[in-house]
Amino acid sequence: MSNYADLKPDFSKGLLTVILQHYTNKEVRMVGYMNEEAFELTKQEKVAWFYSRSKERLWKKGESSGNVQYVKDMYLDCDQDALLILVDPAGPTCHTGTNSCFNLESSFTLKDIEATIRERAESSDDESYTNYLLSKGTDKIAKKFGEEAFEVVIGAKNKNKEEIANETADVLYHLGVLLHDSGVSVSDVESVLSARHNKQNNFKGERKDIQKW
Repeated sequence: MSNYADLKPDFSKGLLTVILQHYTNKEVRMVGYMNEEAFELTKQEKVAWFYSRSKERLWKKGESSGNVQYVKDMYLDCDQDALLILVDPAGPTCHTGTNSCFNLESSFTLKDIEATIRERAESSDDESYTNYLLSKGTDKIAKKFGEEAFEVVIGAKNKNKEEIANETADVLYHLGVLLHDSGVSVSDVESVLSARHNKQNNFKGERKDIQKW
């Protein structure tokens, strides 16, 4: 995570261009502009503030709709005149009611599954299936994961693409619960995959003991 105190935007060139991006699925949500005051408010309140060029005033994203954009992290570009903000949106980002101001296909990633499971675990919803599994412990979660994985195998044996897709979705969800229960994050898994990928690239054909994918 960035140290916000170390972020020093260059406002000598004018307003700071700002890109909002969803912190899990990396969907680009919108582009806006900040002056120095909007930037400082964003750092202090951990929600996105902007400067409206048309209305010539500060405005907090979601101030009227309630769809504020909670800041998870921020990064300046190499020239210090553009800012990338990773956000956890409270609702649609675009004023038209869509998630993004850009015409993008929606996506749902393993990090979205992870975030959803974490939110359920932090809630007190007794009707939540996630909380039911977590309350039963590792053995129950692992058993359900194994059962769903076997369903994928059956779908593959049946050459049924729809069944495979549906059962794989169940596998990924139950894997997410198992990872949460074990204290392992998706980022931990990504780090392992990245290390394996980099190791293979660094030893192109030179080592026989590096397992290929």
